[in-house]
Amino acid sequence: MQFKVEHKAYKKIFNFISQYKIVKLVNLVPDQLYLKLVYWLQTGEKLNFSNPVTYNEKLQWLKIYNRKELYTHMVNKFEVREYVAKIIGEEYLIPLIGVWDSFDEIDFNKLPEKFVLKCTHDSGGIAVCHSQKDFDVKKERKKFRRLLKNNYFNYLREWPYKNVVPQIVAEQLMTDGSGTDGQQLQDYKFFCFNGIPKLIMVVQDRFGTTKSNFYDMNFNIIDLRIGNPNFSEHIEKPINFDLMVEIAKRLSEGLKHIRVDLYNIRGKIYFGELTFFHWGGMSIIEPYEWNVKMGNWIKI
Repeated sequence: MQFKVEHKAYKKIFNFISQYKIVKLVNLVPDQLYLKLVYWLQTGEKLNFSNPVTYNEKLQWLKIYNRKELYTHMVNKFEVREYVAKIIGEEYLIPLIGVWDSFDEIDFNKLPEKFVLKCTHDSGGIAVCHSQKDFDVKKERKKFRRLLKNNYFNYLREWPYKNVVPQIVAEQLMTDGSGTDGQQLQDYKFFCFNGIPKLIMVVQDRFGTTKSNFYDMNFNIIDLRIGNPNFSEHIEKPINFDLMVEIAKRLSEGLKHIRVDLYNIRGKIYFGELTFFHWGGMSIIEPYEWNVKMGNWIKI
C-alpha cells in the first residue's frame, strides 16, 4: 500500500518546524532512523537499507553511503556553472546577471526588465520576474530571507545540500512559449544511470498545473507517472535531441545516478540543474513495477 501524500507537504511541515525553533531537536534523530520514519509516512513501506530493491529505496541508500564533497558543488546553483562549463562549455549556461549573499544587496535598478532569482542551496526557491513593475519586491524579500535561513538537508536528508553556501543568483529569464501563459520553459529531465541516460521526463507548465510525461531514449512515450499527472499534448522529438543525450551522458559520467535537466529553445540547448534524488526518493511511482525496474538500474 502507498499513501499518496503530496511531496510539497514536507516543505510545509518543515517550515512549521523552522518557525517553532525545533529543527535542532529533529536533527538529533540519526539520518537512517529519520529516513525510515519519513519513508514509511510517505510510501507506507518499510525502508530496507540492508537490501534496497526499488528506485526510491536505493535513493535513500545513496543519501547515506554515497557522499562526496564534489556533490555539494554540483547542487550549488552558482558553483555548478563552473563545473558544467569545464565539461561541456560555457555556451550551454543560461546568462548570469549576479549573485548576492542577501536579498537586500540586490539593486533592482541595475537588473533587466525580466529575470529569475533562485537560491543556491535548495530546490524550488525561485522568483520569476516578467516585468519589474509587476514584481512584488516586498513579498519576495520576505520569502528569500526565510529561504536563506533554511538548510535544505533538513527536509529529506539529501546530503549534497548540507554544506551549500546560501546565496541568491539572478539569471536571464528564458522562455520557449510553452505553458498556459506562453511564458514558460519545457523542461527535459534525463534520468541517468552510470553515465547512461535511460528515461526522459518532460515537464510542462511548472508555474501552473504541472504535468509531465516520460519517454524512452527513442522519444517514445512510456506509461509512467511520478508525482505529476500526464499531459495529453503530442510533442515532437526536440531539435538536436542527439546532442542533448550526449550532454546528459557527459554530465552524468562516473555517477551511480543523477538527473540532468536541460532546456531546448528553438534548437539552442541550455543547462538547467543536476539532481541526485528525484523528489527526495519519496515519490509515488505508477505503475509500481517501474519503481523496481529503475531500482535495477542503480548499481550499489
